[in-house]
Amino acid sequence: MEMPECPVCLQSYDSEYTIPRVLACGHTCCESCLLNLPHKFPDTIRCPACTVLVKYPPQGPSSLPKNIDLLRLIDPDPQKPHNNPKNFNSAPHLDFIPRTWSDEFYSLWKEYILPQDAVLVELKSGEDGGACFGCLSQSRSQRVSLVQVGSLISDDDSVFKYSYVVRVIKCLNGMKEEEVDELRFILRGSSKVSKLCRVLGLWGDVADGSLCIVCERMNQSLLESLGALIDEDGMGNDGLFGLAMMGMEMCEALIGFNQQGLILGCLGFSCFSFDDFGHVFVDLNEVLVIGRKIVKSVVEVGCGGRRIGDKEMGVLLSDLLKRNLFFSPELLFQLLKKEGIEAESGETGHLVGYGSDVWSLACILLGLLIGRKFNEELVHYICFVSTKAGEENSLGMYMGWVEKVSSLLENKIGSEFVSLQQMFCQCLNFDSGNRPLLTDVWREDYRQRKKDGLLAVENCNGTAIDQTGETGVTKDLVEGLTEGNIKFKDMQGHLDCVTGLAVGGEPLPASLWKSLPIQTMVGLPFFRNPGKPSAYESEGGSCLAPHLINQSMYGHCSNYLLCAYVQDFSHVHTFKGHEHKVMAVVYVDEEQPLCISGDSGGGIFVWSTSFPLGQEPIKKWNEPKDWRYSGIHALASLGKYLYTGSGDKTIKVWSLLDGALSCTMNGHKSVVSTLAVCNGVLYSGSWDGTIRLWSLSDHSLLTVLEEVSMGNVYSVLSLTANQHTIVAAHENGSIKVL
Repeated sequence: MEMPECPVCLQSYDSEYTIPRVLACGHTCCESCLLNLPHKFPDTIRCPACTVLVKYPPQGPSSLPKNIDLLRLIDPDPQKPHNNPKNFNSAPHLDFIPRTWSDEFYSLWKEYILPQDAVLVELKSGEDGGACFGCLSQSRSQRVSLVQVGSLISDDDSVFKYSYVVRVIKCLNGMKEEEVDELRFILRGSSKVSKLCRVLGLWGDVADGSLCIVCERMNQSLLESLGALIDEDGMGNDGLFGLAMMGMEMCEALIGFNQQGLILGCLGFSCFSFDDFGHVFVDLNEVLVIGRKIVKSVVEVGCGGRRIGDKEMGVLLSDLLKRNLFFSPELLFQLLKKEGIEAESGETGHLVGYGSDVWSLACILLGLLIGRKFNEELVHYICFVSTKAGEENSLGMYMGWVEKVSSLLENKIGSEFVSLQQMFCQCLNFDSGNRPLLTDVWREDYRQRKKDGLLAVENCNGTAIDQTGETGVTKDLVEGLTEGNIKFKDMQGHLDCVTGLAVGGEPLPASLWKSLPIQTMVGLPFFRNPGKPSAYESEGGSCLAPHLINQSMYGHCSNYLLCAYVQDFSHVHTFKGHEHKVMAVVYVDEEQPLCISGDSGGGIFVWSTSFPLGQEPIKKWNEPKDWRYSGIHALASLGKYLYTGSGDKTIKVWSLLDGALSCTMNGHKSVVSTLAVCNGVLYSGSWDGTIRLWSLSDHSLLTVLEEVSMGNVYSVLSLTANQHTIVAAHENGSIKVL
């Protein structure tokens, strides 16, 4: 008979080394593994067998009960040797490979190292320092790019075979200190930047001995989408709305880098990509590749520290600009200085800073707007300056080029966009300190969006749809939403603030959908969307019933619910019955699809979302009333149970079969404002600023997060959770990821 073994280390249990300890969920794991498993939340641990979050004693796993039944199955022969490589305290430890790094160095880098089999390389780079392309082995649809940052050590001449992780760590440990610091700064800072293609980590390609940064790769690059416009006449006046949208998102990405202390310094069109919804993201690997191309060209011209003349400088710059590689003047001169190359024209006297990214971004936007004429004019200016160096004032020639760019802009977009022309000219200022901030560029793009039709929605054919128009929706709008070309749609019908949303249900039959009248009803409107899930809304005293897998329900500060069909967002039905304002709504898809709403008076209403939709609830009940508190604020469901967060600071568990109260959970010090259920854990947020985790097996408290002993308390207004992450929105406008 096979002996039972630990699910983590796969070692057979025994009474000395691999001691079986029982968790609250009933599963067993050895004591040494429990010591080394990660503890993301205090006093809790995630069971390695069922992944449920359970209580963990502060004294450690030795306080957990032993699994006596398993110990009885163990061979009692004391002469039998024990194989226990996981028991770090008892088993002898041999350092076969001398380590040259500290434990602190290892702990800093291990989180960035991807597994050896994480990436499949599909296309090698055709040039030195270029990017390779591939996909994740666990998700072939997730494309990635790889850029080499180091070389793995070889173990061919060693007696011992180094493990994959050891080879990566030795590679990092062998780099120069400034290189390691820069790499870690990039990895750590990029994780906090929005509008950035995710940096997945470091991966060692054992086949060719390279260590690479791995970044996700979007489906379409800016060059693939707009390359024809860049090579021809640009976007022009008709494309100002789209340019402003892209400009804002580019600014947001660069602002995120600057906030982390990172300056990109150089940009190209290949640095930007579009996601499936048309949003612009920065590809960090492409930025690194462009930087390497610029450094390589500078070094080749300088030939190891010699003095270069103005004509050679002109050839260098012209070559780089023809390849659409943009970098500010001060960055070039600092790079020359770093490589020990002396320029005949001297130095600019200006420092590299956040303004350097403004210059590069302005060139990108001007290239999109004007097209090839902008690049041609820039190259022409470089060639002219290199031939006239010493004969004329260089700064005066530079200002002449800026005036030429302004003239091109006026011819392209007309004289009504004076502020935009001025902004671009300021971005190209030779003095980096006098350039506008990225936030100022963002504001100007925002003004152009409003001026050029922000208040209209563009469909996939470019036709404007006025939000204030009729409720009816065209086929173009639906297709535009599917393709990500529609930014928003305003659905009217509620008379007060919308307090809740839920989506779910079965697809609405075409025969019923065609026969449904499109009308607005006082109370809770139902909007329909053929072939998509329905949305349910609640309005003060009303709630939205989710139906047909394509209906939407909305809750608002009235006493009714609106149901909408998600395909064309037309109003389908209104549920009426609440006497108080509806505070929360949830969709339940068990044996019978239901929409459940809760109001400020403590009323809980259950609505059927099966056709035909009725006006009356199929079931309703009230929680015990207390005039001091404000009823139900949050709803969540799992199986045949409904969880309510109330103004009386409690969480109540109700049976959906008969509406009976099953359990009450106490602990919050103020209104329970939001609830979420995930993987056997109930997450509750409150106006007291805390998030509490409850076990759904016995409704006991697991742990408390965000507890504030003194100072300002910011209410938790909403939260969502998955197995590894909690995202909470607070009253002060902050969103925290735990």
